[in-house]
Amino acid sequence: MDVVDPDTSLLATGFHTDGFAVVDRLVSPELIDPLRERFERLFRGGFETGVPPDEINWQEGLADPTLTRQICNAWKADRLVATVVLSARLGESLARLAGWPGARIIQDNLLWKPPGARSVGFHRDNAYLAWYRPQQMATCWIALDQTSSETGTVSFVQGSHRWATDGDPAMEFHAPADYRAPMEEAAAAEGVRPEIVPVEVPAGGGSFHHGWTWHGSDVNRSNVHRRVLVLHCASSEARFHRPGFGVGNGPIYSRYAHSDDDVMDEAHFPVLWTASGHRTSGLDSLTDPL
Repeated sequence: MDVVDPDTSLLATGFHTDGFAVVDRLVSPELIDPLRERFERLFRGGFETGVPPDEINWQEGLADPTLTRQICNAWKADRLVATVVLSARLGESLARLAGWPGARIIQDNLLWKPPGARSVGFHRDNAYLAWYRPQQMATCWIALDQTSSETGTVSFVQGSHRWATDGDPAMEFHAPADYRAPMEEAAAAEGVRPEIVPVEVPAGGGSFHHGWTWHGSDVNRSNVHRRVLVLHCASSEARFHRPGFGVGNGPIYSRYAHSDDDVMDEAHFPVLWTASGHRTSGLDSLTDPL
């Protein structure tokens, strides 16, 4: 079982012009069912490694069943998830698309939108990241179910990564009253009419997107589940930025900061790939547990 090696030369135009690029195949078909099973286990609170994820925003029996389910940094809790999101191939793809010398993982997301689950508000990833520099993120989004507008797939606003990057409206991630409102306010400030593009791909397909691209997702109006595994990376040269520790998701991840320097410890933010050949020690020994 394997992660597909995307041809970034074919994706670069879309990524830089539109702010995103859609791919029909990112993981092999043999990985789909095992990853779905891991979603079941993780959202029930079963952590294979004994290490909990950094964020658990939904647990079976405890949370609102109408919310989109979310876990962040499940790679720490499950080896199969780790083999995908710590892939050198995906790290290299994100680094090359973003123009970085290498890529390190900041966060993975497990997102599960069952039938009837409410929206995820439009937002820009970089807006949450004042706690490190450069304040940049590039993301790989992997569908584990066939997606469509009806299932509440992620939708990107074409070219929105080129909009102003300061003074964004307040963004609400989980089930806002109007999931498009902040994006439409930003579009009005730009004097543009937003062109919204849903990512409709088969299971195993997905997308890459720029950290300033506006994106969100509507209600799942279908009778099928929509599960997604997401990899968020920063430059391999990223460093902590202490003035931003209290901003965005800084309070969660700044707890891994050293007291005497700004280094992002590779134990918590592994380097997946660099052009110079560096990769965090131990990642190449990750084995498929199946």
